Amino acid sequence: MANFFTDNPDLRHHLSHPLMRKIVALKERDYTDAEKFDYAPYNFKDAMDNYERVLEVVGDLCGDIIAQNAADVDAQGPRVEKGGVIYADGTQVNLDACRKAGLMGMAMPRRLGGLNFPITPYIMAADIVSRADTGFENLWGLQDCAETIYEFASEEQKQKYIPRVCAGETMSMDLTEPDAGSDLQSVMLKATEQPDGTWRLNGVKRFITNGDADIHLVLARSEDGTKDGRGLSMFIYDKRDGGVTVRRIENKMGIKGSPTCELVYKNAKAELCGSRRMGLIKYVMALMNGARLGIAAQSVGVSELAYREALAYAKDRKQFGKAIIEFPAVYEMLAVMKAKLDASRSLLYETSRYVDLYKVYEDIAKERPLTLEEKKECKYYSKLADACTPLAKGLGSEYCNQNAYDCIQIHGGSGFMKDYACERIYRDARITSIYEGTTQLQVVAAIRHVTTGTIQTLVESYREQLAQGGELKPELEAVKVRLEAMCEKAFAVIAQINDTKNQTYIDFMARRMVEMAGNIVMSYLLLLDAQRNDSFTASCVVYNKMAAALVAQHCDFIAATTPEEVALYQA
Repeated sequence: MANFFTDNPDLRHHLSHPLMRKIVALKERDYTDAEKFDYAPYNFKDAMDNYERVLEVVGDLCGDIIAQNAADVDAQGPRVEKGGVIYADGTQVNLDACRKAGLMGMAMPRRLGGLNFPITPYIMAADIVSRADTGFENLWGLQDCAETIYEFASEEQKQKYIPRVCAGETMSMDLTEPDAGSDLQSVMLKATEQPDGTWRLNGVKRFITNGDADIHLVLARSEDGTKDGRGLSMFIYDKRDGGVTVRRIENKMGIKGSPTCELVYKNAKAELCGSRRMGLIKYVMALMNGARLGIAAQSVGVSELAYREALAYAKDRKQFGKAIIEFPAVYEMLAVMKAKLDASRSLLYETSRYVDLYKVYEDIAKERPLTLEEKKECKYYSKLADACTPLAKGLGSEYCNQNAYDCIQIHGGSGFMKDYACERIYRDARITSIYEGTTQLQVVAAIRHVTTGTIQTLVESYREQLAQGGELKPELEAVKVRLEAMCEKAFAVIAQINDTKNQTYIDFMARRMVEMAGNIVMSYLLLLDAQRNDSFTASCVVYNKMAAALVAQHCDFIAATTPEEVALYQA
């Protein structure tokens, strides 16, 4: 069977990005861990070899086991028995294989049983797993919840829970409720402190992914008489203590192997994680940013699978005496699918590198004071991560859905049948633009970075990188010229919208501004990729033309729509 890492050279391209040298040196504390752990890398090359070896293991498991089980898991699904979840047979096989391979707790420190991976190779593993089985990535990827325990819990709690995650126990984040979806300020699950310092939780949670996990992070109302986010705290619930039952598993359109549960808390024992009242204000925000990056990776994995399924079918299917890939209507669709895939993947790994840098500085700050230069860099990369995460999640998930749609279209009538994987891909893709914050909420998160200049500053840094990278390849000159014209047009229009000082008008145009900004950022990233690697040239040119057309379309719409005309769109 195929190895889902080695059969995709694009992954090695992103793993070898120049910024990785800085990330790895910081993560490994200049490789001093090698003095304490015999499996820790002693230099950059050794670290990169280690990441590649582990990713090859991930690729093998995905190609040989997880992908092979995906159809059966989708058909069988999980079930509820005696208030708990019984996974589909294939899901249990997948989990056991990941545990045996040591692929749980990948980003956790070695002292707590993890592999000490930076976020970037961990997100790459999530990309690969998502291509194999989108629903299974939800279970495997929730190991990322351990990051919240590592960042905010006490040392005693870290020592208690993180080694269990690294050994293979599963996690969930129990946030939403029947009356509190995206509006988490409305959470009402009640937390009551006990004389011994523990807490008891009572209430209902809904739409909880992997709701019968071993270890839960729970958002609950700890302050009597409050109704907003300031009355919420974060708690750790251990399944071993009991008190939580699974009332039902939702009957979903897709990701059927991932049990989405309704949970009933009845006097369930829990521990406070971090400080009271900071549950939503600080901890959930950090948790959600990690989850959104994970969904961006999931979206890219699904896009990859959709593109590969469409490409294989187009090469094999013959009509009018030749393979359908020879028809312009088909190969144009495939080229656009590949361009969207490459663009979303480039943004995904650019974002993960920014997350890596600010998080590693925050971690170092727990050990020693940061220098002024380190503080400056930490703040800079934190801001870029905050700007790019909603772009990666929002635009990546939309491209994922578009690629799944086009995959079925290329299959024609066969794509509508369950005989082909594209039908499952289409159902699985749909959730990516909904959960962990809809695309519309990603616009809300991203727009301030578009209107306050963060994105323009980022674009300027890309221009500098191009200027410092030597002579631009001749085939990319037209791309650069078109990209500079896009920037001039888009940023001028954004400034005009800002100048109106009309908040309703600004909010109404937010989606268009965010899409233009995202398209420009991804165009620059593909240009930088193509300058480093010829295999990205086609996608760079195709995406650049597509993005230029979209920017022109949005600019024309904005120019033709006055603030007063926004009222026409209101119900």
